[in-house]
Amino acid sequence: MSVFENVTVTREANVYFNGQVTSRTITFADGSSKTLGIMQPGEYTFNTSAAEIMEILSGSLEVLISGSDNWQTIAGGESFEVPANSSFQLKIKELSDYCCSFLK
Repeated sequence: MSVFENVTVTREANVYFNGQVTSRTITFADGSSKTLGIMQPGEYTFNTSAAEIMEILSGSLEVLISGSDNWQTIAGGESFEVPANSSFQLKIKELSDYCCSFLK
């Protein structure tokens, strides 16, 4: 889905790693939420509380999910899942646009 309708957008940005990663939170009528953001080239580690799906809309990166020994290459149009209460490392190769969906 490239357009989200009937959502609430949180005006303040989520800013990580000195502005290298930013996003905005959108909330749906059912209470579920997603973040839409941009990641600049670099290396980052994120911790999760909820399980999530990271859809990469454009760009490319490598991801290492906690508990795995294998880096995966992900490009625009692809996604990866992260379990709840874990972490993942990213090596952003080029500016990457993403949509993160939080799972219940």
